[in-house]
Amino acid sequence: MSTQPNKLAAAQLTPLLQRLELEGPCAEIVAGLQGVTEVLARLEAQGYFHEAVRLCAHALPKREAVWWACMCADAVPASAQLACDQAARQAAELWVRKPGDEPLRRAAWDVAQKTDFRSPEAWAAVGAFWSGGSMAPEGAPAVPPGDHLTGVAVSGAVMIAAVRGHPERATDRLKRFLAAARDIAAGGAGRMPPEED
Repeated sequence: MSTQPNKLAAAQLTPLLQRLELEGPCAEIVAGLQGVTEVLARLEAQGYFHEAVRLCAHALPKREAVWWACMCADAVPASAQLACDQAARQAAELWVRKPGDEPLRRAAWDVAQKTDFRSPEAWAAVGAFWSGGSMAPEGAPAVPPGDHLTGVAVSGAVMIAAVRGHPERATDRLKRFLAAARDIAAGGAGRMPPEED
């Protein structure tokens, strides 16, 4: 059992809710709740899985969020994965292993640009690139990414993984993915067995 603090529980809820801009019934069911884990549980219990994914993608630290995107991609393998998507997945993981390595962060963007941006692997790599540093070419004046952009990329990666190949399985997949996010937040690896056809 990990002795690390839970990374979802440690996240500040108020700025996350402002970022997510929940509306209507979804906003009503989380009104008055105090913590990310409480909001996550309520969203899941009420069937708001897309919103729960967005919350996790933004609440997890960037390194763990990108890793979660990788685990979701691995859990739903493509029937015929393109080499560029495989390279994007590898680049994202390399960055996760050395998140302070600027050449690895930029390499993730380089390989992501060779994809069609339709795979979870591509968006995992984009999430790594958007984690910090500058989005401008090397040598140009720095253009830091918005602090929310990794969460945007990761939520996109997770949602694409949820519908890959078999969109009718999306709800069951999202439940698995959210369990993996909680595992990662608690210090686990979040690994899921690859889905079989």
